Amino acid sequence: MKQRYYSILYNLLISGLFLVLITSCMVGPKFRKPEMEIPASFLYDSTADTLLNLRWWEIFNDEQLVDLIDTALKNNKDIQIAASRIEEAKYVLGYNKADFWPSFGYDGSVTYGNISASGARLDDPAEFYSLTGNVFWELDFWGKYRRASQAARAELFATEYGMRSVQVSLISNVASVYFRLLDFKNRLHISEQTLLTRQESLEIIQARFDEGIIPEIDLNQAQIQEAIAASAVPYYERLVANVEHALSVLLGEFPHPVDANTLEDQVLPDSIPAGIPSDLLIRRPDINQAEQAYAAQVARIGVAQAMRFPSFSITGALGAASSDLTGLTSGDALIWSTAGGLTGPIFNFGKNKRRVQIERERAEQTLLAYEKTVLQAFREVEDALLRVQTVEREVEAIKRQLAASENAASLSRARYDGGVTSYLEVLETERSFYQADLALSDAYQRQLASYVQLYKALGGGWITDEEMSSAESE
Repeated sequence: MKQRYYSILYNLLISGLFLVLITSCMVGPKFRKPEMEIPASFLYDSTADTLLNLRWWEIFNDEQLVDLIDTALKNNKDIQIAASRIEEAKYVLGYNKADFWPSFGYDGSVTYGNISASGARLDDPAEFYSLTGNVFWELDFWGKYRRASQAARAELFATEYGMRSVQVSLISNVASVYFRLLDFKNRLHISEQTLLTRQESLEIIQARFDEGIIPEIDLNQAQIQEAIAASAVPYYERLVANVEHALSVLLGEFPHPVDANTLEDQVLPDSIPAGIPSDLLIRRPDINQAEQAYAAQVARIGVAQAMRFPSFSITGALGAASSDLTGLTSGDALIWSTAGGLTGPIFNFGKNKRRVQIERERAEQTLLAYEKTVLQAFREVEDALLRVQTVEREVEAIKRQLAASENAASLSRARYDGGVTSYLEVLETERSFYQADLALSDAYQRQLASYVQLYKALGGGWITDEEMSSAESE
């Protein structure tokens, strides 16, 4: 008897699987990659180079920056959260795939009363034991579970692209904050040197005033300038510490001082690697993430449509039932059953129809979100290209300003020492020289950051050695 039941159940399972694979169909639209008309070239692309497939932050030739980024990629909390989300998405995919196959379970019970298993009344109360294994299989005839798995798989891909977006943003943030740290340290050094110079000037002015050579107003002006320089030192010390703390958090560490090279040691890229616009749709992880989100939503339309049709199921049970616990193992206690089921909606006031319409509108929203992401990506590239070109011109202009200011300050000092001009001219030229020196530091930092933003806008290069090796082997 038991062997016969196994044979029946096995044939039912095989027949059901054959039915699913041969005669079933998946309702709902098929995903088609979104198409957009994109420009043939970038507005501010002055080169024909393509984006280099490399760890782009190495082009600045700063080992300290490379070490900081490597540390951040390992320890940053946002990266770890993104990695955990990928694992979660994998589990969700496995969870959805499980619905495609039969589910197996068991039931057991102990009953005491004057009602038999058949429902008849007994003269004397008795115990009744049962233990059964069961199987339930809803055939995926309309592709409901396969569409759900497609959606889960697309969500997994979207999550992986999401992690890459986090990685690209993290690398860009570390590089930008690092360059800001170099800028503030450079400004601190300029302020300290300016303070020393003004302290020396104040000593000279004080001596001249004590001898009655110059008026008191010259002494007061020198004292004012020395105090201004003195106040700038703690100001930039605070900014340096704040940036170090921010950088430490990006590294996944508690705030601490960060070793850094000097701003002058940084090497600018030789060219602007913009490439062609169509590559942007492949390189940008946020665009790929938005595309997979759209694919997942299209699959959910099929899930909603499948719920409008009847579902087919197969159930089976095999076990034993006896009024004696020891009798469960005897052949006479064997019980079994098989059944096929059909369930479906008839009239629910348009609820299932509205469910499909809801998913279609959500798909339309994700498609529009994809298109918006593409538009935003092109804007970021154009802005970054323009920023690289214009900041470069700013730096060159400020360099000329600094050279002229330095010469003017030297001439004014000589003129003042020769009694040709007033001390006010000396103060003005020295102030201009100091401000130009600070401005050049800021402009050079912004020039470095402009390349960082460009590489980020272009989707970045390979992040790991494994990615580069995989690409080169293709």
